[in-house]
Amino acid sequence: MISREDFVSRFGGVFEHSPFIAERAYDNGSVREPLTALSVHAALAAVFRAASREERLGVLSAHPDLAGRLAIAGELTEDSRKEQSGAGLDRLSPAEHARFSELNSAYVEKFGFPFIIAVKGLGKDDILSAFERRIGNGRDEEFVTATAQVERIALLRLTSMLPEGE
Repeated sequence: MISREDFVSRFGGVFEHSPFIAERAYDNGSVREPLTALSVHAALAAVFRAASREERLGVLSAHPDLAGRLAIAGELTEDSRKEQSGAGLDRLSPAEHARFSELNSAYVEKFGFPFIIAVKGLGKDDILSAFERRIGNGRDEEFVTATAQVERIALLRLTSMLPEGE
């Protein structure tokens, strides 16, 4: 069986900057070998869903703005950098960058956490369209949408690390 230390080291960042999720999943006995993307995701997602609203808000808040200041400064996690780059967010025109910055600011002001979307398979126009649509959501609806996106991002990250499994 994988040790707690190794499990947390390997999967503690799957939910952005939130190793407590991997720690709790290991500690509650829901981690089973063989480790597959689906089994680890089920264990981690169950912990995320059981976390307090404040803890889930903390996970949401740990995500970077899309095409934001951390990306410009080169301070994204490796996963976030690859995800944003794959969607073309590192190649925005000045006008596109200004629009993302404007939406990022308005979104955080309205909801209290950054806009989160699983960008894999999406282009910048798809992301911008979702951004513009979702900013009209109510706070509770957007909290639910953002937490679902966090879980999707986690699954995509795990799928790149482990066999899919059943």
